[in-house]
Amino acid sequence: MSSDASTATLLQWKRDAGQLLLTGELERETLLPLWEQREALMLQIDTIDVSGLERVDSAGLALLVHLRQTALARGKTLRFTGITDKLSSLIALYNLQEIISDTQ
Repeated sequence: MSSDASTATLLQWKRDAGQLLLTGELERETLLPLWEQREALMLQIDTIDVSGLERVDSAGLALLVHLRQTALARGKTLRFTGITDKLSSLIALYNLQEIISDTQ
């Protein structure tokens, strides 16, 4: 979980086996603690569940793309589950459907 008290209620994460569950808001103002811990967090992750995200901005979307690229560089395939209609619209706006798609 995020240990930064100022953002703990805005963005939280939980690692469960090979899945990372994100909840809250993944935005430019809230993503720094996750960014700083991304290397250690992503070592055993093959799925990111974004169903608990209430809001994602372009910076948050860029972080998701970065996490996927990092996994690919390590020879792993990163899947996303729980993509909401709002997040799907943002993904389509940036033409990233082939990079980030729901694999439920």
